Amino acid sequence: QVQLVESGGGLVQAGGSLRLSCTTSGIIFRLSAMDWYRQTPGNQRELVARITAGGITNYGNSVKGRFTISRDNAKNTVYLQMNSLKPEDTAVYYCASSIFWGQGTQVTVSS
Repeated sequence: QVQLVESGGGLVQAGGSLRLSCTTSGIIFRLSAMDWYRQTPGNQRELVARITAGGITNYGNSVKGRFTISRDNAKNTVYLQMNSLKPEDTAVYYCASSIFWGQGTQVTVSS
């Protein structure tokens, strides 16, 4: 059974930082590309960041220079370090791998 479990969301003031974690099971993590998406009510999910199995990263334009995706293959975990947070970063953040999704974690940035 595949499971992706996000954690680390919460409420933070603008300019602050959060680190999201996504711990996986049931997938061959070291061979898997991992994504972070986010979604706000009434909008489509937006790709925030991606890291390939080889460690190559890509970011959405709105988060470049502020967010960093990383992975720890020994822990089957992918991270999203979010710095200089803005109110517009408020969303539910999801971890994904191929067709598998986590349940999401809420990030709220107050102004």
